[in-house]
Amino acid sequence: MHSNKRQTHRIIAPPQLIGITAGYFMTLINIALVVAAYLLGSLSSAIILCRIMGLPDPRTQGSGNPGATNVLRFGGKKLAALTLLGDLLKGLIPVVVAHVIISNSSDGTAQHDTVLALVAMAAFLGHLYPVFFGFRGGKGVATALGVLLGLSWQVGLAVLVTWVVMALLFRISSLSALIAALLSPLYGWWFTNSLVYIEMMAVMAILLLWRHRGNIERLLAGREKHIGQK
Repeated sequence: MHSNKRQTHRIIAPPQLIGITAGYFMTLINIALVVAAYLLGSLSSAIILCRIMGLPDPRTQGSGNPGATNVLRFGGKKLAALTLLGDLLKGLIPVVVAHVIISNSSDGTAQHDTVLALVAMAAFLGHLYPVFFGFRGGKGVATALGVLLGLSWQVGLAVLVTWVVMALLFRISSLSALIAALLSPLYGWWFTNSLVYIEMMAVMAILLLWRHRGNIERLLAGREKHIGQK
C-alpha cells in the first residue's frame, strides 16, 4: 500500500517551469551569439594579413585605416581583395549562424529579427572598436556589407550595386560608401519591412558617417584621394 502511494507521487515538472527553463537557455544562447559576433568582428583582417605578409601595420600607413582601400595603396590588389573578403565574411558569418540557430528553435522565432539585428550590430562594432587591437579599428564598410547580406541578400546586393555605380562615376571609395550607407535604411524598408532591421541600418549609417568624418572634410575641400591613388 505505502509503496504504491510513493510511486503515484512522482515529481513532474510543470509545463510552465519547462518553458521558463527553455527561455533562459535560449536567452543565454542569444547572448553568446552577440558576444561571439563582436569577438569575430574584432579580428582585423587588414592588420592580421599585413603581419603575415611582413608589412607595416595599416594604421601607420596611408590614411591610417585598417581597411581594404588603404591596404590597396601599399599592399597591392591581392592583399586588398583578401582584406575585403575577410572583413565581409566576419560580418556575414555570425548573422547566418545566428539565423540558423534561431530558426531551428521554437522559442527564438518571435525574437528572430531583434536577435539578428543585435548580432549584426555586434559584428559591426567589433570591426570599429576591436578588443584585440586596442579598440582602434576600421571604418566598417565591408563588414557592414557582410551583415546586410546576412540579414537580407536583397538589401546587401542593393548596397553593393550602389557602391559600385558611385565608384565607377566618381572613383572615390569614401563617397561611394557614404551614399550606399545613407540609402541602406531605405533599402531595408523596401525589401524587409522590418522596423528592427531599419533602425539597425540607420544606426549603422550614422556610425559610418561618424567614422568617415575626416573623409567628409576632405571631400568638401576637394582633397579626397581617388581609388588606387597612393
